[in-house]
Amino acid sequence: MKRLFDIISSGCGLIVLSPIFIVIAIWVKLDSKGPVFYRQIRVGKDNKDFRLFKFRSMKIGADRQGLITVGGRDPRVTRSGYYIRKYKLDELPQLINVFIGDMSVVGPRPEVRKYVDLYTPEQMRVLSVRPGITDLASIRYRNENELLETVDEPETYYREVIMQDKLKINLEYVDNRSFWGDIKLIFATLYAIVAK
Repeated sequence: MKRLFDIISSGCGLIVLSPIFIVIAIWVKLDSKGPVFYRQIRVGKDNKDFRLFKFRSMKIGADRQGLITVGGRDPRVTRSGYYIRKYKLDELPQLINVFIGDMSVVGPRPEVRKYVDLYTPEQMRVLSVRPGITDLASIRYRNENELLETVDEPETYYREVIMQDKLKINLEYVDNRSFWGDIKLIFATLYAIVAK
């Protein structure tokens, strides 16, 4: 049922949101040099790598300066990127990942290999399900960038505090997931975006 829901919802989403995709694509392209999409290797179900799609919100080569975005006004973020990140519009192309089966609408957010290599055997259980566009951890940490701006060592704080808490939350999801629970998380995500 979950996979069928993913196919139908992502397919309908891609069709219905196509005008918004076009507007954002033009905005990104006119705002800064580089491609419309940013593709990054993330770790998915069964510890397999896949290429995640996002609208590009940062300057070319920004990821070589670090994988963590710090603060609401990270200088690597483009003008259009600030707004599409604020309202999570940069995440919309992940509907493509959902449609082709790399991701689900709801599930633990996929990490980069650098951080997955730090997981304990117990934490690796989050890779037993498809990663998602949204999860409870991403709702709770929707102001993560601003939080990281307040600490002296953002990378260390992310690795030792935020990532550990996210993994704890996501392991609870893995153990207690349900279709109706996913529906509630979708509505909770929409509310969090609008409330922001």
